[in-house]
Amino acid sequence: MTLNKSISIINQNWTDIYHLLHYAHQENISHQAIRLLQHIEKKNEATIGDLATYLGVTHNTASEHIKRLIKKGFVSKERCIQDERKVFVVLTADGREVLFKHTQLDNEKLKNVLEKLDPSDIVMIEKAFSLLSQEAKKCF
Repeated sequence: MTLNKSISIINQNWTDIYHLLHYAHQENISHQAIRLLQHIEKKNEATIGDLATYLGVTHNTASEHIKRLIKKGFVSKERCIQDERKVFVVLTADGREVLFKHTQLDNEKLKNVLEKLDPSDIVMIEKAFSLLSQEAKKCF
């Protein structure tokens, strides 16, 4: 099997899994806003400058995006204790919840699927996802 064929199969299976097992989205939030929340969570200490670079936009544009997320109660700004000139954008509890609902699989739906599998298949799935995650982190 060629690498391109493997990529196609992985992508198709991933979109099927996400489509069938994601949480129902109830919040009115853009895909770009979710990506910002996700970047803030993964980075832990994100500044407006970091977010501007991540989005490929100006500092002012990133700042406007963050203002909207602050207004919705999904993020807040906190000064760095060691260097008060730095201001970090951090997730609020509501921000963590909306991010979870928009990026994770529904625990109950996933549980229903996993209960139908052999324990050895579950271990194999865990290993495959862990391996893919580890290698992605090395590349990016």
